Amino acid sequence: MRFEGTIKTWNDERGFGFIAPAQGGQEVFVHVKAFSARGTRPQVGQAVTFEIELNHEGKKRAKAVEPFRIARAAPVRTRKGSAQWGTATYFAIPAFLVVYLAAAFLWHVPGWVAGVYVGASVLAFFIYAADKTAAGADAWRVSESTLLAVGLVGGWPGAIVAQQVLRHKSSKASFRSAFWGTVALNVGAFLVVFSPFGKQFFPT
Repeated sequence: MRFEGTIKTWNDERGFGFIAPAQGGQEVFVHVKAFSARGTRPQVGQAVTFEIELNHEGKKRAKAVEPFRIARAAPVRTRKGSAQWGTATYFAIPAFLVVYLAAAFLWHVPGWVAGVYVGASVLAFFIYAADKTAAGADAWRVSESTLLAVGLVGGWPGAIVAQQVLRHKSSKASFRSAFWGTVALNVGAFLVVFSPFGKQFFPT
């Protein structure tokens, strides 16, 4: 049976000391030869595990002494937001493209609108790339409000690509919630503004 304890005293010149058992009780004598690992000297305060045997006088002494090692927890797999959500996230772009083409055909959406989405998307990608670089260099960062704003004005397709390709801002739950809120607002505004109802108030 193995016990846990701490080296209470140690005489390095004479090569022996005493271990204070973790469960309490009388200190246990330990000789340097009782240590399984050789090459390192025992230290006062060092946590160890040990077995107990009786010497020829019937007194307890430690044997098979080893440094106490805290069992390493199994490595926790980090949630790879980009890997986990990547496929589903990318579907938002072709889905919107279908909606956009249908709206363009039915409601005659001006051509410049597509240019706004493309330009804003390119801008969003480069802003995300700049923020990713700044994060790695511990430099000035682009604020999340700026990242969200560029997505809100139509750059969200490029932001989605940047999130997945650059592995940036793809797993932070609070940011993802806010980001998808801006996507919903942008798409909703697009449908309202260019619908027959919206054109009554927002002539294009």
